[in-house]
This record gives sequence, structure tokens and C-alpha cells, in this order.
Amino acid sequence: MPNQPVTPYILVVDDEPDIRELIKDILEDEGYEVATAENAQSALKARKKRRPDLVLLDIWMPDIDGISILREWASEDQTLFPVIMMSGHGSVETAVEATRLGAYDYIEKPLSTANLLLTIKNALKTSRLSQENLQLKSQRHEPLLPIGSSRVMQEVRRQIERVAMHNAWVLINGEAGVGKELFAHYLHQQSPRSDGAFIQIRSASLMRENACAELFGSEENGRMHYGLLEQANGGTFLIEEISELDLDTQAKLCSALKTKTFHRAGGIEPVSFDTYVIATTHRDLAPLVREGRFREDLYYLLNVVPITVPPLREHAEDIPELFEYYVEHFCAQENLPFRHLDEQAALLLKSHDWPGNIRELKNLVQRLLILGQGPNITSHEIQSMLGIASDPMSVQSENEPANPIFNLPLRAARENFERQYFSYHLARNHGNISELANISGMERTHLYRKLKSVGIDIKQAKRKAQE
Repeated sequence: MPNQPVTPYILVVDDEPDIRELIKDILEDEGYEVATAENAQSALKARKKRRPDLVLLDIWMPDIDGISILREWASEDQTLFPVIMMSGHGSVETAVEATRLGAYDYIEKPLSTANLLLTIKNALKTSRLSQENLQLKSQRHEPLLPIGSSRVMQEVRRQIERVAMHNAWVLINGEAGVGKELFAHYLHQQSPRSDGAFIQIRSASLMRENACAELFGSEENGRMHYGLLEQANGGTFLIEEISELDLDTQAKLCSALKTKTFHRAGGIEPVSFDTYVIATTHRDLAPLVREGRFREDLYYLLNVVPITVPPLREHAEDIPELFEYYVEHFCAQENLPFRHLDEQAALLLKSHDWPGNIRELKNLVQRLLILGQGPNITSHEIQSMLGIASDPMSVQSENEPANPIFNLPLRAARENFERQYFSYHLARNHGNISELANISGMERTHLYRKLKSVGIDIKQAKRKAQE
């Protein structure tokens, strides 16, 4: 099933039937989904039934005036949708008070259709950008899209782009620190819902006694709070490290995902939602299902399209590109001095096994820029920072060699050794390919292919060796 964008939902609150219907017709012609309410009481019911993306609210109504409604809404929910106030006989004081309470704008009757549509368009855009800014602040150290030119990373990006066009929910697997959340953002950006909200929650941060209120919202003593799932309506909801949810919360989430409805805590009426759901985990959920620690039905709901983000050691050729990104980032954002990574240091980074993955690499870059001195980052500095012995044949213990290449899978270890071997002899023989062919015992045509396969740019290697 294709992944479809969700039409913005607008609530029109006005006590004059002709105006309500006129605005409704205009907005529906423009492609919006519209509900109407004739007074404060019906507005409250409509708002409880479904969170609007925007409200057009008349100021003067027979039961409760629009300013009082806005004041009540603003006091009970910090995630208030944009509200545009309308009035045929307002005053400057009224407009100022509406703005102080958080109204996006104030327009006068009789309404200008062009002005009304432009104001609505701008309000929805501003609301979306505000949400995006909050998300960007929360992950200000991360790139906007997954970095890496390796075959492995290109394939994962292509898989994400294919999956984004469909409405199937996604489970993203991968070790801690590989960038699962970044891939979830990329999936959202590539989907038709990219203009919608992107709401994320880390399962461990949900307080067990209050998890349902955080996820589904609450209604208590006439006050209402929209939960995270409802805030993501029309967009994407990311549940980070879903294995950390307790079983009771898993059950309620599973019920909501199955029926696409839920009840707010303390609420009576069911609430419908249309949200694209992505979950991440660094653990294999199948054994947890067998052990009864993760619900089987929830597992199969989320595991429609599993995507695995590879550990950094499996695409070590991307390390220089990632390293350069984080150097530029910290120089720009934290005003740290720029430092260049020399070739031997880059080779050493590629041979490290990176148990903390990209997060470990990012932290290393920051330490090197803060604590290091001089324009170049050397292999000695890398060894010191990572605790690697300088003698490649030394051992930490009888069975655990210090050289990190021994901790790599055989293929990666072989590629790292070959890269270092050829780089060493190219430098020693001033980039002479004939000498390299003699030393390695390889035929030149095969040697050229081998150098390319291990990521050595022959022209660049010759130039550096001759320098």
C-alpha cells in the first residue's frame, strides 16, 4: 500500500451558520479536511475527538468567547496547534491579548478569501518548521542524511528510499551508535509524509506509571493533553529502542496500532490516528519474544519491513568521510581549530574495530580537536586516544592481540592489511607501480584492479609519494 500524505485537518469555530459553511466550502475546495463547531461546547467535543492541525476561532460567541477558549487551551497543553482568531468588531486590545495567549494571527471579518488562505498556509508551515527545529536541536551533532559512499551504505539508502514509498511499518535494527535514528529521519524525509510532524520518543524515558499518558494523552477534570502518538498524526512516530518498553505499555501500544485508535488516559471516546510508525532496536527481538519479554503480536506488527544498519567496521572505507564531516561540524558549531587527518592516521582509524560505532568516532573527533595540538592529526595521537599499542605485534594478553586488525572479520582484516601494505610500498618506492608489481609479485593489470578495490587512488598515491 502506497504511503500517502495526510490532508491537514482544520476546525472552524463560529456561531454564524452562513460563515461556518462558507469557510468550510472554501477550505474543502482547497483540499483541506474540515470540521465545524457552532459554540465552545461543540468545539471542545470536536477537539477531544481529534487533534486539529489548525483552528479558526471566532472571538464573539454566545456561550464562551474565543479569548476564554484560547486561554483555557493554552494553559493545559504546551503542544497547542496554531489558532487563527476571527472577529467582525475586535479591538487592538483584543488582538494583543490573543497574540499573548499564543494565537498565530488575528483576521477581521468580512473575510478576504485570499488573505484567509494565505494565513492558513503560513500558519501550517510555521507550525511544521517549529517542530522540525525542535528535532534538529535534539540531534544537532548529526548530519541531515546518512553519510557514506561505500557499497554497503549505498544499498541501505536505496532500501530506505524504496520502503519510504509504502505504508508498511518499519523496524530498524543495528548496534548501539550506528545511527538508527538518523536513518529513521531519512526515511521520514523520503516519504510523502515529510511535511508532517516527526515525533520521537526513547522507550527508556517513558515513566512506567505515566507511559500511557505520554503516549496517548490524558483527559482529567476538564483539562486535556495530547499524547505523542496524536501529535504525530499525519506524520511519523519513531519509537527508539522499543525492546525497553514494559509489557503493559507494549500491550496498549499493540492494541492502538492494530485498531488505529486509542483512548486517552481518563477519556471515554476512542481517538483515531493515521501515523507512520518506525521502531528501532539494538537487540534481536526474536529471542525476547521466545522468552516472553516482548509481545509476539507487536513484533510482527512492526517487523513488516526490517532494515539493518551495518556497524562501522563493515564499511570502514567511509571513516575518512565521516571524520571530515565531524571535524567541519565541530569547527563550525564549537569554534574549535581545524586539524587535518594524515594518511597513516586514516589507515589506523580504518583498522580499528569501533565497538561504539559512529558515536565513538564522533566523540573521538571532538576530543582530538579539543585536546590535540598542531595542524595535523597523527597516528600517534589516534593510538593514544584509542589506547592502541604502537607496536603492531605486541599483545595485551596471551589470547588478545593489541593490533585491532585481529578483531576484524577476515575479509575486512584482509582489506585493511592490503591497503596498508600497498600504501607502504607505494610511499617507499615513490609511487612506482612497476616496483610495486615486482615486490608484490602481481601482474600490473591485476594490481591496478586490486589497488582500486582496496580504495587507493593511484594518481593521488603517486603524487603524495613523490612529494
